[in-house]
Amino acid sequence: MTSEHAVVVIGGGLAGMTAALTAARLGWRTAVLTGTVFGGQLASIDKIEGLPGFPAGVAGYDLCAVAQEQAETAGAEFLMASCDHLATLDGVWRIGTNDGGTMITRSVIIASGTAMGGLGVPGEARLAGKGVSACASCDAPLLRDKVAVVAGGGDSGLQEALTLAEHAAKVVVVERGDALTGQASFRDRIAANDRIEVRLGSTVTEILGEEAVTHVRIRDAAAGTESDLAAHGVFACVGLTPNTGLFRALVPVDAGGGIVVDAAMRTPERGVCAAGSVRQGSPHRAVSAMGDGAAAAAAIDRYLSTGEWRA
Repeated sequence: MTSEHAVVVIGGGLAGMTAALTAARLGWRTAVLTGTVFGGQLASIDKIEGLPGFPAGVAGYDLCAVAQEQAETAGAEFLMASCDHLATLDGVWRIGTNDGGTMITRSVIIASGTAMGGLGVPGEARLAGKGVSACASCDAPLLRDKVAVVAGGGDSGLQEALTLAEHAAKVVVVERGDALTGQASFRDRIAANDRIEVRLGSTVTEILGEEAVTHVRIRDAAAGTESDLAAHGVFACVGLTPNTGLFRALVPVDAGGGIVVDAAMRTPERGVCAAGSVRQGSPHRAVSAMGDGAAAAAAIDRYLSTGEWRA
């Protein structure tokens, strides 16, 4: 089955939903390919902070639901399908989806987000779902009065640690560098929480257990020693990889895999923008993703209205 749109947004996170809302409000027939999960990674975050209008923070799943409803009310169509193929043909873009459909569109906004990097250590894959988790807000209640380990001291890791500390008896943050790199507000709360221990200059080298996680092996780089910590949960937050595999033959990416765009979120390909954490130089903040989505939709509106494209 083939459908035709003026704008197709690839990705249903905040950048994608904001782009869809803006494009639909500007009068263009807009569709969003969300994949299987509405909201992307933000939907699993217990509390998004630093977003204007929400001084106490807001749960990712609540914010994403409201954003989707607002975009749908404006006229955007949401499809639980993924982009399997993107190609240009006779001045339009043809998108193949994982459900066998084909979409024809005059413009594309890539907002496919990022994937959290794994640790790549023994036991991680084998114990996935058995103590190895990617969602603290989902699994923290299962760790009540137990010990959890978070690998990574950036924003994602510190947010996970703070969520886990509301339930777990102890949370150990393992950071390979000599300092935590998350924003200051998170670092201050980590330091003030007596349930959270920080181990700097350290890495997780193995996850142990038969039917479920029982221990985590941690290497201290300075001492050159390894020790086993009894734990029941492990959360890897060691870096974000842009989901750009499908698009690298069409648009340029930087060394980290982010799509190269100008200030208006335009790629060198006419009619193709990128927004949110998938684009080069993204600060990986919810508020910036929303701004990217609006900017991309505005650039597409100008292109569809005038044919002008500069990047």
